[in-house]
Amino acid sequence: MKDLYEILGVNKGASADEIKKAYRKLAREYHPDKNPGDKSAEERFKEIQGAYDVLSDPEKRKQYDQVGSRIFSGAGGRPGGGGNFNWSGNFGDLGDLGDLGDLFGNIFGNAGGARGSSQRRQRGERGRDVEVVVNVSFEDSLKGLETKIPVELETTCSVCHGTGAEPGTAPQICPECRGRGVVSEDEGFFAFSRPCPRCHGNGTVIERPCRNCHGSGRERRTKRYTVKIPAGVKDGTQIRLKGKGESGTNGGPPGDLIVTTRVAKSPLYERRGADLVLEVPVTYAEAALGATVEIPTPEGRVALKVPAGSQDGKLLKVKGRGAPKLKGSGKGDLLARLRVSVPTKLSKAEREAIENLQKVAHDDPRDKVFS
Repeated sequence: MKDLYEILGVNKGASADEIKKAYRKLAREYHPDKNPGDKSAEERFKEIQGAYDVLSDPEKRKQYDQVGSRIFSGAGGRPGGGGNFNWSGNFGDLGDLGDLGDLFGNIFGNAGGARGSSQRRQRGERGRDVEVVVNVSFEDSLKGLETKIPVELETTCSVCHGTGAEPGTAPQICPECRGRGVVSEDEGFFAFSRPCPRCHGNGTVIERPCRNCHGSGRERRTKRYTVKIPAGVKDGTQIRLKGKGESGTNGGPPGDLIVTTRVAKSPLYERRGADLVLEVPVTYAEAALGATVEIPTPEGRVALKVPAGSQDGKLLKVKGRGAPKLKGSGKGDLLARLRVSVPTKLSKAEREAIENLQKVAHDDPRDKVFS
């Protein structure tokens, strides 16, 4: 028998979410509705369904991990596929295993297993989360904004309201499996169960499918949601809107809408968390003698005091003039990085002044580095 984890293409340590994702992907690919008349796809679908019925149940999965590989042998048997069952060893070899009927109920088709499959099938599943990207200007990321975004979703059909049946009609209990969703086949001591070939495990059949959704009970629609982008968002910030994702199935809750912001770069500011870094050019004289210069901030221009003797690259802090903090209150700081500007062309008076300065200068910067 194939290993159940191998059937779903996951490793033994896979999480419940990984198992569910693998099952959904394979079930969509091999579902009989998508592969009409393809017997190999139908058999593969049965295999996938049987493996998921065991591995999706924590208690059954635990029991399978303990004894599953010791119960089955040979290549003929497969979950849900109606293959041969080969016993290797005897029950005494396995010790006290408790009630194995529940573990392999869906594979072997006992009454309890069939009921369990039907109960799981009717349990509602949460809808899928949907992620959208919103482009935000740098200025809007600091102020915040409210915007409307279009989202394409798979939702409950607006015509049949999710039943899959043409309005005025309703799904009927499957006459072949009588609503259980599985049929049984006796093979000696054991009975194998497999998804009902008529209703494909749903327990119901639709005689007159809805013309809008063709019996699926779902349709794709574009909805427009108003999203509030808070002040202080960064590139990659995610905003979760509860219940605005795709609708659930069998009465399950809807998923969430996840809005990811993409913030444009600023020509002036570099973002460091809630702080903003601004390059501030100053003349040689301003850096040497000290000065007060005017600089821009997101909230308007302010005066910045440059201390005498400031070196190129020095950072000066202007408190509270940065970006709003997403978590907590207040704002970050504006960090002004001084850039000493050296003139490329000098007037005659400038050259004479610098030459005179050079004559009287007593500080050699190389002495501090090379001595």
